[in-house]
Amino acid sequence: MALLRSFSTFTLLLLLLLSTTVISQPQPLLSPAEQDSVYRVLDSVNPHIPWRTLFPDDLCSYGPHGVVCDYFLQDGTDSSSAAQTVHVSELSFGYVSDFNPNPTCSPNATIIPLLFTAFPYLRKLFFYQCFNQATTVVSVPQIPASFGSGLEELVFIDNPSLVGPLSGILRYFTNLRRAVLTGNGVYGNIPDSVAELVNLEELTLSRNQLAGEIPISFAKLKKLKVLDLGGNSFAGKVPESVGSLSQLLKLDLSSNGFYGQIPESFKKLQRLELLDLSYNRFNNSGVPLFLSEMTQLRTVSLSGNMLGGQIPEIWNNLGGILGIGLSEMGLVGKIPASMGVYLRNVRYLGLDNNKLEGTVPQELGLLESVSEINLENNSLSGRVPFKIGHKMKLNGNPQLCVDLGSSFASGGFDKLKECNKQQKPNPAHLTVDSSSSSSSSVQVVVPSMLMATGFLSMIMLMLN
Repeated sequence: MALLRSFSTFTLLLLLLLSTTVISQPQPLLSPAEQDSVYRVLDSVNPHIPWRTLFPDDLCSYGPHGVVCDYFLQDGTDSSSAAQTVHVSELSFGYVSDFNPNPTCSPNATIIPLLFTAFPYLRKLFFYQCFNQATTVVSVPQIPASFGSGLEELVFIDNPSLVGPLSGILRYFTNLRRAVLTGNGVYGNIPDSVAELVNLEELTLSRNQLAGEIPISFAKLKKLKVLDLGGNSFAGKVPESVGSLSQLLKLDLSSNGFYGQIPESFKKLQRLELLDLSYNRFNNSGVPLFLSEMTQLRTVSLSGNMLGGQIPEIWNNLGGILGIGLSEMGLVGKIPASMGVYLRNVRYLGLDNNKLEGTVPQELGLLESVSEINLENNSLSGRVPFKIGHKMKLNGNPQLCVDLGSSFASGGFDKLKECNKQQKPNPAHLTVDSSSSSSSSVQVVVPSMLMATGFLSMIMLMLN
């Protein structure tokens, strides 16, 4: 019993000692200069919020969501040691969701040059829907060479009033891993210096005002997994060097002005899961046969290019594909039955607005996972051999027909004729020449009551 009491006393003393140590351990402290810089940046984003009053203590310990700090060695190397200095490592602005309640931006939010001078240890900079006033233009300040050597993520999403040349934004970020500039007012060409960002894993520049061509030097970006240039005014031929980006998982060049043939080198992108080349000016090469070699594809869209030709038999190796867009391409010929045999996981199949002809393959009815098959505005004919209801879009094919009473009848397919609708015959009119009573001049001599009875009997016989 005495030993037990002694052990309990020792345990209690140990717990008290540990709790005292934890309580006395100093909390992270941001330097006064860096703390003041954070307040000033917060004021520039939303001057209507009293940041200094709401968060009067150390911002690394009790700051708003979106302000993140970390420990660093004197040379800027990350460390888990509590003895190292504390600096701001992430700044995120613009409310995203309740799970990411970053500081909200006011209608007159702006970017002050201090943002690019006061935080030498910044690893992530994020702005979401902060600069979207049509009457206000927010320019990106000149970024000094001393800033950005440690920055790893630069994310600006849906800030249409944010204007500046791309060459002036992607400067000096030698360690950048993610550059996401989408839905902004960024303009200009892709500078050759981007190819020097050898650690880059994602380059998303969609929905800006960019133009020019893809630099051949992109081949240096060996770690790139996402390349998204969609929704700009890029033009020219896509260089074969893009096919050397062997780590790519997503390649989106949609809604630009690229022309010529789709590079054969794309078949080297064996890890690619999404390929979107839609609505460019690729032409005269047909659906690329090398797609059959890209077995990891989950989504492919070539819509809106005048590639022409027939749909090739390339689907036996693409059973994992989920979405196929081959609309508005000038395709001719028949729909291969193999698409219904092999594409068992497909959710969307778009073949509309082409010049396809022939019947709808019965095998398409095997696609149980599909949400939509769009065959509108072709020259298809004959009977639709299965019932798939609202999943099928068929209008604009006047020679197609559907079964009476099928799910099509109530599914918005009123422009399609019914295959098995009964056709009523047009009975021949019986005439009697009344100009002569001679039997030789009578064309048809039938008493009127007998004629009516015989006609009704004929109709009943036909119906039976």
